[in-house]
Amino acid sequence: MELIVVKFGGTSIGNGKRIKKAAQAVVNEYMKGKKVVVVVSAINKTTDELLHIVDETMEDTITEKQLAEIVSMGEMTSVRIFSSAIETIGVKSEYLDPYMNHWPIITDNNLLCAKVDFKATEDKSKELMKMVDQGIIPVVCGFLGKDPEGYITTLGRGGSDITAFLLGHCLNADDVIIVTDVGGVMSTDPNKLQSAQKLDKISVEEMRDLATHGAQVLHPHALKYKDPKINAKIIGFEHGDLSVNGTQIIGPSKNDMIKTTNISPDPISVIAVVGEEILNKSGVLSELTQILAENKINIYGISTGQNSITVFVNKKFADDAHRLMHEVVVKNNNLSSLSIGREIAMISIASPDFIDTPGIISEITEPLRKNNLNIVEISSSQTSVVIFVEWDDGEKAYELVRSVLNDF
Repeated sequence: MELIVVKFGGTSIGNGKRIKKAAQAVVNEYMKGKKVVVVVSAINKTTDELLHIVDETMEDTITEKQLAEIVSMGEMTSVRIFSSAIETIGVKSEYLDPYMNHWPIITDNNLLCAKVDFKATEDKSKELMKMVDQGIIPVVCGFLGKDPEGYITTLGRGGSDITAFLLGHCLNADDVIIVTDVGGVMSTDPNKLQSAQKLDKISVEEMRDLATHGAQVLHPHALKYKDPKINAKIIGFEHGDLSVNGTQIIGPSKNDMIKTTNISPDPISVIAVVGEEILNKSGVLSELTQILAENKINIYGISTGQNSITVFVNKKFADDAHRLMHEVVVKNNNLSSLSIGREIAMISIASPDFIDTPGIISEITEPLRKNNLNIVEISSSQTSVVIFVEWDDGEKAYELVRSVLNDF
């Protein structure tokens, strides 16, 4: 039988009518012969209201244990209401909260931003699976965990998304469905541009980058638990139907799941363009990159300053790039001169765990500093870091960086 894990966000169960519609959608899938596990967030704005009350009442005097227990009340209320709504329709349901012995999500003892103990959670999830096999629809608190001493922990903002993907993995689910207040992932925020369109699919890598830069539809931390073998999608609550298409989340790719370190096989050349306050002159960067694109010269990196733009290209094409960019410089009054610089090596480091690791850039660069290896340029995203060093230092820098990643 097909097993689905479905998560309802706070807006999706924001009032009685929405809870009733959501419960009916779950039962409809159950009646098709599917096994269903439900994860629910706190009812819309409940957690924010609890935090506001705590702030007014105790300000900074509240302990982490007290705060975790108080904010957990939103989810613990939701599961009780949602489970009761399912049973009202006529299907057996049970709610699960961290006070129960068979609670599945086990974490470390960081009470307010806990990390999941994956092995312990996998083991406890077997008890949850027994409940599912008995024809029961479990309704599980999102966002919450329990530490080894039995204290309630929280998984941080977006924790319900983490719960859903984590349980999907541990239960070997066929599908994880995230129900939100939008019909899927949009090409941009529809509140800002009415021309925004729903995407039929998006990769884990794209979704993670989108989420880390402000998209609210899914928390990026949850995607580290996305199993590539499990189907996943984001749909809107307004349909009341879990079988609608929404936006499929594809992957992650094999490379996205592992830590990788690579060094460029060929030298990279640096071409620097200068001009007075060119950072404030519109269209300059576009002109420089467009002429390279038209001549099929790939750019490995761009660095901008108040009076300069630096472009990194393969040394094989550096002379052609230098000539083409010079044509732009002599025609553009905002640009003064350009130069082609030394050979450098490009080292790329990637890991999906970087997003949860404050200070990762300093950890990577510190061994280079200790060995007097100069960094020409550095760029980073939520899951990768790219370092440019002198070509002659490339192999040594690569080994130092790789050792950091192996210890990470």
